[in-house]
Amino acid sequence: MNTENFKQSRIGKAPVAIPSGVDVKINGRTVSLKGPKGSIERTFHPSVEIKQADGHLTVELHQLDNEGRAISGLCRSLLHNMVVGVSQGYERKLEINGTGYRAELRGKNEILFNLGYSHPIVYELPDCVQAEISKDNKITLRSADKEEIGKTAAKIRSFRKPEPYKGKGIKYAEEVIQRKAGKTSGK
Repeated sequence: MNTENFKQSRIGKAPVAIPSGVDVKINGRTVSLKGPKGSIERTFHPSVEIKQADGHLTVELHQLDNEGRAISGLCRSLLHNMVVGVSQGYERKLEINGTGYRAELRGKNEILFNLGYSHPIVYELPDCVQAEISKDNKITLRSADKEEIGKTAAKIRSFRKPEPYKGKGIKYAEEVIQRKAGKTSGK
């Protein structure tokens, strides 16, 4: 097999800088990061190896084929997300629109939603995600884990997706709802 045709992807080759205050522990394929915003641990694919040198983390490829190239880019992106998460953290904002629609924080890890159904929805947050609800029904989620905060925001949005006629429902703060005209009378 000619290995010159299978070079590592551009993203996979790029080193990830380790900011000050972030501790890195590499144990085989498992990488643990601890920083001011939390700690994350992830086990990576067997075709890559994570190495630490000179304040940078690099992804080295063992499997020289197209799948290995794709995996190296993915692993580097996941590693970068972990470093940014433990050093700066991630934040996702949601807005609740609609008459009578509201959310209320119960304790540290439970949110009670009243979204026009016959029953309230109680949602338990994952341990690594913190929520804050303002008086104008804006939910702010914070976490060190980008994947977990994305899943949580998508789950909360799925309780009442925004509808195009009146714009009622839960939407991401940066999301723009394409509005439609309602029915008109034919008289």
